[in-house]
Amino acid sequence: QEGIEARIIEHALAGANVVRLKGGDPYVFGRGGEEVLACRAAGIPVRVIPGVTSAVSVPAAAGIPLTHRGVSHLFTVVSGHAPLSETELGHLAGLGGTIVVLMGVGTLAHLSQGLVRHGAPPTLPVAIIERGYSPGQRTTISTLGCVVTDAALAAVQSPAVLVIGEVVRLAHEGEARASEFLERAERGEFG
Repeated sequence: QEGIEARIIEHALAGANVVRLKGGDPYVFGRGGEEVLACRAAGIPVRVIPGVTSAVSVPAAAGIPLTHRGVSHLFTVVSGHAPLSETELGHLAGLGGTIVVLMGVGTLAHLSQGLVRHGAPPTLPVAIIERGYSPGQRTTISTLGCVVTDAALAAVQSPAVLVIGEVVRLAHEGEARASEFLERAERGEFG
């Protein structure tokens, strides 16, 4: 990150117009704030043009609304790059609604087991959307109780966005496997 900031400042001070293009929104786990502060400290004027965060756009690409009348009236976005504390897991499990996790493949076991430990039902649907908006986009549908095994069987890899909540059941027909997996999970055919 420091190298990126140094290059931005170096080129801007040399008189170039610098564009720092980021996928998603630069202020949602994108370190945009750090880059703006570094530029301002160097006396460089900055204009930020917000993007659409992958926390919202990637589930939409998979046909999953984050809120839906009668299903979920709130969503929470968390970073999964480091394990959440027990207190954070407890609060997250108690909120209800939809949970969106960015950078959460590496901490998936900790997250899913922690949410169940704090009261989330093991049958709660989970979608893992890999490589959102790319030609290789792929969605794996599971439940909190089975997601670690299902993710391993599917060889899930980063980058991926995790969506946890009842809205996963609303995935459009392009993700028809969602319904099949959830029906099988409800019948107890997994784990």
